[in-house]
Amino acid sequence: MQRAEIITVERRRRWSLSEKQELVAETLTPGASVSAVVQPHGLHPSQLFAWRKAARDGRLVEDGSIEFAPVVMASSLPERVALPPAEAPSSGRMEIVLANGRRVIVDTSVRASALARVIKVLDRR
Repeated sequence: MQRAEIITVERRRRWSLSEKQELVAETLTPGASVSAVVQPHGLHPSQLFAWRKAARDGRLVEDGSIEFAPVVMASSLPERVALPPAEAPSSGRMEIVLANGRRVIVDTSVRASALARVIKVLDRR
C-alpha cells in the first residue's frame, strides 16, 4: 500500500486587537489554562503567552486608548464615604468589592475595558 502526503497551504491568520484581548482575558479567569484556551482556536500556546506579556507591558491596546481610572483601594472603608461636591450621587458612582476583600470605587466615566483590566490585576494579588 502506497501512502501519499497531502500538503496544503494555509493562510496566516490575522488576529484583531479585540480577539487578542478576549483570548488573553480568557486565560486570566480562575481555573483557565492557556492550552485549553488556544486549542479551539488553532493557536499555538507560545503566541498567546506573547500576547499576555504584551498585555502586562501595556502594549496590547490601541494607540491613545490607555486610560487611568480614578480608583480608591483600601482593605477596609468606613460605612459611608462622603463624596466631594463635584461628584454628586447622580454621577453613577459604583463600589465593587472583590473576593479578596479589596474595594474599587469608580464612576460612569470609566470605560469598561479599563475597569476590567484594573479588577483583574487587583483580584490576582
